[in-house]
Amino acid sequence: MTIFSARLLKHKFCIEELRKIGAEVMEIEGIMFIVKYHKNNLNIKYLYRINPDNTYLLERIKPYALVLSEHPSEESVITAIKNDIDQFNNARHSKNFDAFVGLDKDLTKIVRSFEDLYLYYNINKEDIEFLKKEVKNMAAAILEIKDRSKRVYHKTEPKSFR
Repeated sequence: MTIFSARLLKHKFCIEELRKIGAEVMEIEGIMFIVKYHKNNLNIKYLYRINPDNTYLLERIKPYALVLSEHPSEESVITAIKNDIDQFNNARHSKNFDAFVGLDKDLTKIVRSFEDLYLYYNINKEDIEFLKKEVKNMAAAILEIKDRSKRVYHKTEPKSFR
């Protein structure tokens, strides 16, 4: 019972940390949590849950769906959410912010379309190779744009450019 109480105490602390930055937290049966952040015209929503191995899976579900990361502790989840909100607050100053969010939503739809393509259709090898080439071109374009753009956020490192 002591372990449960210690976890519960840590959990209360983590929830309070999110509330301090203005987030609303909804708990679902003690294993899933929805975090809503609505401030300065920025609406972000997260979902995190406790996995069977006592790790945590964090997803951003608004403004677009994206699995963010797995974490060893709830404190790590809270830090990741705070950093993500900070990054969005910083990006919000860009005059292209809404266009980027729209583009990200389109990319999310493409991932779903791709999944539907291979789950529902028999795709030939040439078409798979064509799609692979297009994905490589998109990845190369992203790196090219990154290389010629000024970095504006330095508190954490990008996860995909390693």
